[in-house]
Amino acid sequence: MPQQISESELVLMNIIWKNGGTALYSFIMEELEKEKNEWKKNTVLTLLSRLIDKKFLKTNKIGRRNEYAALVTQQEYQAMQTHSFLDRIYGGNVKNLVSTLLQEDIISSGDLKEIEDFWMVQKQQRKEGNHE
Repeated sequence: MPQQISESELVLMNIIWKNGGTALYSFIMEELEKEKNEWKKNTVLTLLSRLIDKKFLKTNKIGRRNEYAALVTQQEYQAMQTHSFLDRIYGGNVKNLVSTLLQEDIISSGDLKEIEDFWMVQKQQRKEGNHE
């Protein structure tokens, strides 16, 4: 499992994920500019290099240009972070997490019903998938 990434590295990963999982360096710099992010070239290259070292990205040479390709999908990263958060903060206890979300009005009972309906559909699909 890949290790943790910094908030700055996450900014770059989000750009790459939004672009379908690959991006040229020039595209990344254009997107950073649109977000009013003024990181210098060396900063971005260092962050990209760290993401490669951490096995989040790989590079493909296209002529003289580097294309950066995600090795971890956004969904995989979100799942990894969710498990990490749940383990660190709630000792792996999902019930306590949901309880906090409800008590603090972070999710409504309507949201909880939607989640329950979604869960039931997923459960049914898995069940049907096992019988094929």
